[in-house]
Amino acid sequence: MYNKTTGYKIFNGFNHLFLIVMSLICILPLLHVLAVSFSGKSAATANIVNLWPVDFTIESYKQTIDNPAFIRALFYSIYRTVLGTAIGMAVIIFAGYALSKRYTEFKSRNVYMWFFVFTMLFSGGLVPGYILITNLHLINTIWALVLPSALSVYNMILLMNFFRTIPAELEEAALIDGAGLFRILFSIHLPVSLPALATITLFTVVGHWNSWFDGLIYMMDTKKYPLATFLQTVVVQQDFSKMSINPEDMANLSQRTVKAAQIFIGALPVLIIYPFLQKYFVKGIVLGAVKE
Repeated sequence: MYNKTTGYKIFNGFNHLFLIVMSLICILPLLHVLAVSFSGKSAATANIVNLWPVDFTIESYKQTIDNPAFIRALFYSIYRTVLGTAIGMAVIIFAGYALSKRYTEFKSRNVYMWFFVFTMLFSGGLVPGYILITNLHLINTIWALVLPSALSVYNMILLMNFFRTIPAELEEAALIDGAGLFRILFSIHLPVSLPALATITLFTVVGHWNSWFDGLIYMMDTKKYPLATFLQTVVVQQDFSKMSINPEDMANLSQRTVKAAQIFIGALPVLIIYPFLQKYFVKGIVLGAVKE
């Protein structure tokens, strides 16, 4: 009966209105960027494009695809995302699995947990991190982009709590049948944790794909810039000289349309992946939801 009260209806209506407004705030800028990318030079330069292309053209996308610097950055970003996600998920799974054990099974669990939480709250900072990467001779290599962010403590805690919700009877039955810890992890924990794994994988993929600052400080060679760093250089710093963009090709195009096309192509992989993993979010994020 509570859902028929006036207070509940007002609260429900406010929730719907709030979510609609938040959705528009997220969607409208993307639609504007898409409309600008398909608009002609004069309309884009005059800033008269809103949510629909003016003087429709696809020249900006041709220019973007023909730009070797953009394609190189795109493939380097894919390489970084695949490698970083594989390493990150392996570290998160093993750390979360070990820390999900009870104190009687893993007596040093609290010490490791305190260490991980401390590093999450108090990071070393930019300068110590740069000195460390330099002394490890990782500057200007792909490892400088994937190793420092290999373990996300937040994602590890998320997966650890999901592992703890798995009934202990499953593991006890496997132990009786002679299974070891690795067999229990790969045959029991991972198959029943698919929602959590899908959610954390998406978090990791988006984190690597959108990360630009580490590429800016650790990559001395602009040819090794990941896509997010490339776009930051072009869009924010307005630096076209280092990005191999031919000024003659830009004569017939607006810089705004080319930048909009690059931004949309850069966001496209995440937009494609998200709908396939979105269904797992509700089940995947269960931090603290189940108590015994």
